[in-house]
Amino acid sequence: MSRRTAGLLAAGLVAVGVGLHGAPAVTALPALRGRLLHRLDGVGPPDRVALTFDDGPDPRSTPHFLEVLAAHRVRATFFLLGSMLRRHPELGRRLVAAGHEVALHGGEHRNLLLRGPLATGRDLAAAHELTVAVTGQTPRFYRPPYGVSTGPALLAARRLGLRPVLWTCWGRDWTRTADARSVLAELRRGLRGGGTVLLHDSSCTAAPGAWRAALDALPHLLDECRQRGWTVGPLGDHLDGT
Repeated sequence: MSRRTAGLLAAGLVAVGVGLHGAPAVTALPALRGRLLHRLDGVGPPDRVALTFDDGPDPRSTPHFLEVLAAHRVRATFFLLGSMLRRHPELGRRLVAAGHEVALHGGEHRNLLLRGPLATGRDLAAAHELTVAVTGQTPRFYRPPYGVSTGPALLAARRLGLRPVLWTCWGRDWTRTADARSVLAELRRGLRGGGTVLLHDSSCTAAPGAWRAALDALPHLLDECRQRGWTVGPLGDHLDGT
């Protein structure tokens, strides 16, 4: 199931009434987020853009993104999966050593509507503990898989001192047919100063090799933001004071 399909399914479940556990899944729909939960979008100052990546760290792909970011002297926020960090701890440490920010994407990439409150809480707490132990950096932000959150997930995030942040635009870079042109076209539909961009530095939950589309689009995105006068950086810099 694609991320888009999962988000729409989650919103449909909310519409028919899934109760307290599933109600926050409304956050999967950008239009409703904008009206009801504006703070979740990660909107910051109009002269900045936050650059974020999901699903790593992945030794097949993440190092390529680090090379592009280093060449452009740009730092970003990487929303890590605990399952990936556990297998590749050295890459998590490399992210921090390069000046990037690490954040939580959960322990496993699973739709939270299909998980119970206890499992949700344990998953997030374990991912948080692992991230601190491996990278030495305490995460500040949390993004649920598929952008679909639940009451227990939000409560667990609050207990851990995590701020949930989604995105204002994405590149749909997880599909088998994605390429640099399609990623850029999708991003431009919502790209604006003050926004938060979502891309993926791993295809561990997507079509094999889909990460190359985001990688090919990344230099063009950074150049465009620079031409528009926007400073690109991590969420921590983007959202401080908001």
